[in-house]
Amino acid sequence: MPLTSATLPRHELIGLPVRVAAASNPDLVGVAGEVVMETTRTLSIAATVSGVERVWQVPKADATFEFSTPDGQSEARSASTQSNGESRETVTVEGERLVARPARRTERTGDSKWR
Repeated sequence: MPLTSATLPRHELIGLPVRVAAASNPDLVGVAGEVVMETTRTLSIAATVSGVERVWQVPKADATFEFSTPDGQSEARSASTQSNGESRETVTVEGERLVARPARRTERTGDSKWR
């Protein structure tokens, strides 16, 4: 199943590069890194900001996320080229769509025969 804004809630998020595009807390906007942990209500993003590496806890319901996927794995609208020459696609998702226990979120909705 290709990774789109419609199908992203069905995918595993840990390990995906992500950027906080909008958030109710202005300090979180622009935080970019890799998803290292997910809970029902938050994403933990390992990021380096101002030369300091830390893990940011970002509430899902109060943010909009931009996830990056390797080219060919998504049907996203925008594309960019990384510094290593690898092309990446960007999928923008409202965090409210991700609020759920990760195991339940990946198995609900859609045409999965494994419910």
